[in-house]
Amino acid sequence: MLQTTSLSAMRIFEAAARLGSFRAAAEELNLSPSAVSHAIMRLERDLWVALFERTTRSVSLTVAGQTLLNHASNAFEELRRGVEQISSNKAQLLRLHCAPSFAAQVLSPRLPQFLKENPGIEVRVAASTNYARFVDGLFDADIVYGEPLNREDLIVIPLSEEIVLPLCAPDLAHQIKSPRDLFHQPLIRSDLKRIQWIDWFEANDLGSPPSPSMSFDRSFLAVDAAVNGLGIALESDVLARRELESGKLVRPLHRICRDNRYIGHYLAYPKSGSQRRLARAFADWLTRECQPASTGSG
Repeated sequence: MLQTTSLSAMRIFEAAARLGSFRAAAEELNLSPSAVSHAIMRLERDLWVALFERTTRSVSLTVAGQTLLNHASNAFEELRRGVEQISSNKAQLLRLHCAPSFAAQVLSPRLPQFLKENPGIEVRVAASTNYARFVDGLFDADIVYGEPLNREDLIVIPLSEEIVLPLCAPDLAHQIKSPRDLFHQPLIRSDLKRIQWIDWFEANDLGSPPSPSMSFDRSFLAVDAAVNGLGIALESDVLARRELESGKLVRPLHRICRDNRYIGHYLAYPKSGSQRRLARAFADWLTRECQPASTGSG
């Protein structure tokens, strides 16, 4: 019977049973809900047993399904441990998940220094806007945008305060002498930013801002657009630190307007686990690297 059962089908079953939802399993495994449903139906057909009780609104495990889940969970945990034991000397492998713009603008430029200070450590980085699922054992630490909601089993460290302010190329800055000059300039929007142009305009008693000329779903794209002279970006001085230090971007309204300040990014890692010490060493290094640096006023 086992020869007719594929490992992928068992992985789909385990995810659906653990999450109690075909749709949630599909999201976790990057599959369509239809693919999950068909895979489980094929598994039930091969095993000649119903694994789920289905209604129009939910699914729940049968007695057979619960039994199979118990064994499948143990089997996948043992498989995960085996893979970890043979892959790249796990004690020296740090697996990071990171918010995309932080990965591109902050983490990537600084990783060579971390590797230089910690010879023998291998770092693997995956970037997405989702939070890492530490229960899967896929990541050792996560750098997230916005404070994690589920903190019970995590150590969460706020990174440096970020100042969100108008940034532009030096040539464009000459046209901006007061906050009201922004009404006559192309504005660049970062779609996923917690602080938007309306917040900045209200903080400076300017009323509603004009509609942005362009928008991007990643901050690093908005920063790049500003560097290329396409308009004024409302961005974090942390994410734009390299561009500010190099002079590719300036702060045209520095010290003559009110800017928004907040903690934008956090580093999280599990309170327990074999990689806690390595994650802690990385956290200590990153918090030092994220200390504010002075930049020119533009």
